Amino acid sequence: MANQNRNQNQNRNQNQNRNQNQNQNQNPNPERNAAVHEDFNLRETRPSLGGGRVSGYDHVGTAFDLVEQMDYLYVRVVKAKELPGSPDPFVELKLGGFKSATRHFEKTSAPEWSQVFSILKDHIQAPLIEISLKDKGRNGDDLIGIVVFDAIDVPRRVPPDSPLAPEWYRLENRRGERVTGELMIAIWMGTQADEAFPEAWHLDATTINGDGVASIRSKVYLSPRLWYLRVNVIEAQELQLCDRNRQQPEIFVRVAHGNMILRTKISQSRNTNPLWNEDLMFAVAEPFEEQLVMCVEDKVGPNKDEVLGKCSENGQRNGNRLNSRVHLRISLDGGYHVLDELTHYSSDLRPTARQLWKPAIGVLELGILNAQNLTPMKIKDGRGFTDAYCVAKYGQKWIRTRTILNSFNPKWNEQYTWEVFDPCTVITIGVFDNCQLQGDNRGGKDSRIGKVRIRLSTLETGRVYTHFYPLIVLSPSGVKKMGEIQLAVRFSCASLSNMLLMYSQPVLPNLHYSHPLSCHQIEILRHQATQIVSTRLSRSEPPLRKEVVEYMLDVGSNLWSVRRSKANHYRIAGILSAIVKVIKWFNQIRTWNSPFITVLVHILFLAFVCFPWMILSTIFLYLFLIGTWNYRGRPRHPPHMEVKLSQADTALNDELDEEFDTFPTSQKQIDILKMRYDRLRAIASRVQTVLGDMATQGERFYNLLSWRDPRATALFLILCLIASVLLYITPPKVVVTVIGFYTMRHPRFRDQRPSYPMNFLRRLPARTDSLL
Repeated sequence: MANQNRNQNQNRNQNQNRNQNQNQNQNPNPERNAAVHEDFNLRETRPSLGGGRVSGYDHVGTAFDLVEQMDYLYVRVVKAKELPGSPDPFVELKLGGFKSATRHFEKTSAPEWSQVFSILKDHIQAPLIEISLKDKGRNGDDLIGIVVFDAIDVPRRVPPDSPLAPEWYRLENRRGERVTGELMIAIWMGTQADEAFPEAWHLDATTINGDGVASIRSKVYLSPRLWYLRVNVIEAQELQLCDRNRQQPEIFVRVAHGNMILRTKISQSRNTNPLWNEDLMFAVAEPFEEQLVMCVEDKVGPNKDEVLGKCSENGQRNGNRLNSRVHLRISLDGGYHVLDELTHYSSDLRPTARQLWKPAIGVLELGILNAQNLTPMKIKDGRGFTDAYCVAKYGQKWIRTRTILNSFNPKWNEQYTWEVFDPCTVITIGVFDNCQLQGDNRGGKDSRIGKVRIRLSTLETGRVYTHFYPLIVLSPSGVKKMGEIQLAVRFSCASLSNMLLMYSQPVLPNLHYSHPLSCHQIEILRHQATQIVSTRLSRSEPPLRKEVVEYMLDVGSNLWSVRRSKANHYRIAGILSAIVKVIKWFNQIRTWNSPFITVLVHILFLAFVCFPWMILSTIFLYLFLIGTWNYRGRPRHPPHMEVKLSQADTALNDELDEEFDTFPTSQKQIDILKMRYDRLRAIASRVQTVLGDMATQGERFYNLLSWRDPRATALFLILCLIASVLLYITPPKVVVTVIGFYTMRHPRFRDQRPSYPMNFLRRLPARTDSLL
């Protein structure tokens, strides 16, 4: 016995050493790995919001109380009068090294500009503000007059004060002598809450000209109102075929709306009065600009279709076959919600028809404060720089902040508000690099810097959440942190009872359940909706570019990806881990690892058998106690993008290259395509094996009564008869007690071989014998 124990200890020590060596090989530098994962974490902050208030709980919100106050110098150039002659006047504003000018007018002595200039107070480096009125038509000295202000004497305006009234100022020459003409100006110190801020020309952006000026300003966009258009193709009558001798025509209907073309199935009634009664669904947007065109066609060959008739939504028909008719039912289904986002990330779940909308339950406020340590996105003259702006999307409202030029630590401090109709929705915030600043739209696509999603149901009402969120981008070369963005979020609820009532309501409108759409239809309609939204927003001024909209709407995220498959596998494994823990715990009870606990379980089991009405109440009490205990460790921060959960840190370069490949593929190298195909076949073979095993077990249960194996079925029926008699004469409590004690019997009375029922089940036939 001593030698046996000594050998067991040696084997145990060898196994421990082997496990330690394996862990060291897998993690050669644990501190470095921990630092890498720490780099992608969320960081809570406590900035001074609203001019002094620190983040936390605040049930009463005010305008711009979720951002840090930024002081700006504003100059409003209104108009001029009594200018000498007929000049081509314009106004030039100069403050230290910053300079900007208004547009010029031709041949007028009383121009009107009504233009506002602004500059951040921290960027003011000169004490004097020079406002010069010049004549563009003069050669040489083009100065008409000048007005000078001292930056220290500029008055301060704090909203909600009324706008500062502009005043007339006499013009002077460079020697300080008065000249003919006056200039109406208003100058004041304010904040980003000033109503003049959105349209102000920033003096620190004077290098931008042309259409690029509009692309750096903040803007609010609204998504077009989307509808589902249902075209019910019922039948056609008295069609005239091109070949009158054709006996069984294969007739179908092709319907086109814009770039989307759908077709019905070939009618089963092979005659000139075909019947379909088939629905074709389109996603359309107000205003309805595209025309609905329908063609009735006959399939006369493998790749040859003949048009029998054509008509549009206004009733026009092509050709002279006036006797032919088609029966249609066309409707706009406003009871659906048009999905332009993935269901998991939806920011709006209301139906299209406004008559079905319910009142708002709360308000979402978002403060976009700043970003830190952004990665250089462009290179010019050997130096990297970034022109960053933010886009946020919730419901039909999109917002775009102003572009901060040439800064790796931009400060926006802009605040926006949305009405909330459902707490189980998600707001998406993206950061991009502006590549359209040359004004010629040849700067290429705006580069993505990162994205943040925040689910409103994870937020406590009335609390202000201020965090630095990591900006993570996945590319074919791997995952990379592009910087951090600081956000302040507050979800305010008007009525707690109304919000709690939403948890009992269906997620989607009722029409989705009474007349459901297929998964294939939903996917096609979502693709149409995203194309419509991206096209409409790209036509705005300034445009919200297509690549930005598609990134915010997660276009293409449902395509095949090895990385996502691994992530979903580990998610399922995490869910099943709780069941595995229960099975392991019960196995420890069965093996009597802890005799004391096993005896207690036996006593509890007997109590449940004697008092069965206690089972459900005990289960729910146990769940209540677990939830109450977990309240102490509840999440304090909103969820964020997790690199480890997404399997982005372990993905191979070839897997990422395949994930970012287009569909259909644009890969030209045959070897790479063969390798990807073989890998996909290997994965599919494992899935195929699992599905085959599941089908085999199900067929074995079915064959218990099918007499496929007559001896097994006869034996099973005899056992069922015996069991029915025994269960009839034996009290149920005794049966349950015997089964429970037999299951938890001591290992000394347990056989290591499979049980008799398992042996019997595994010997039953399945349909695998019939497979080729």
